[in-house]
Amino acid sequence: MKTNHLYGEGGVRLELTPTTTSPLAIDVTESAEMRIQRLISENPVVIFTRSSCCMCHVMKKLLSAVGVYPTVIELDEEEIAALPTSAAEDLHVNNIPADAPAVFIGGTRVGGLESLVALHLSGRLVPKLVEVGVITHVV
Repeated sequence: MKTNHLYGEGGVRLELTPTTTSPLAIDVTESAEMRIQRLISENPVVIFTRSSCCMCHVMKKLLSAVGVYPTVIELDEEEIAALPTSAAEDLHVNNIPADAPAVFIGGTRVGGLESLVALHLSGRLVPKLVEVGVITHVV
């Protein structure tokens, strides 16, 4: 399948094919679960979020303060249900679903904002980031 879009007079031509080897290629046959798993495995630090999520902003600020700039993926409501969960997050805290935003470090779900902050305050965030290779030295 090939999709062509022409944007404006003399604009950019975008061609999307499912066989493209680019990491940005869109495979229309890939399910949301498969795409999410692929993104988790391809990115050492990734945040899955909803649009206009203020908690995601705080997560990005915390990670950037320690020198890490995560990949941030905005999911549709239907796609959020495809996020893998951990046993601890199967519960809902403060009536906020534990599903998004969610941060994954080294392929492992850390959790939401509370879990990320707790990891940082306990002194275990930076060592975990060093372990997965996104920080090479501790200042």
